[in-house]
Amino acid sequence: MKTILIAAAAAMALGTSAWAAEPIVGKWRAPGGGIVQVSSCGGAYCAEVISGQHKGKSVGRMTGSGADYEGEVTDPRDDRTYNGNAVVKGGKLELTGCALKIFCKTQVWVKL
Repeated sequence: MKTILIAAAAAMALGTSAWAAEPIVGKWRAPGGGIVQVSSCGGAYCAEVISGQHKGKSVGRMTGSGADYEGEVTDPRDDRTYNGNAVVKGGKLELTGCALKIFCKTQVWVKL
C-alpha cells in the first residue's frame, strides 16, 4: 500500500509539470513602463496592454512553446503589425518585430 501511494504521488508530481503554464504566460513590464498581460487565446498566446498609455490595446499574438515563440507583434503607438518572435530567457522576454525581414527592432520585457 505504501508503494502505491509513493508511486501515485510521483506520478502526480511529474504530471503537473506537463500542465504548467508556458513561460510566456503572465505579466511583463515593457520598456515604456506599461504592463502587458500574455495569456492563452485559441491555441496561441495573446498580449494586451493592461496599464499605461496604451491600456486595452492588443500588441501581439504568438504560437510556440518552451522558450521560443513566433507570430505577429503590433506597435501600440501606430497600430502597425509586424512579423515577430519572442524568446523567454529567465525572467526576461526578448521580443523582436521585423518589417520585410530586414528592418527589425528588439525590446526586452521583464517578468513581474
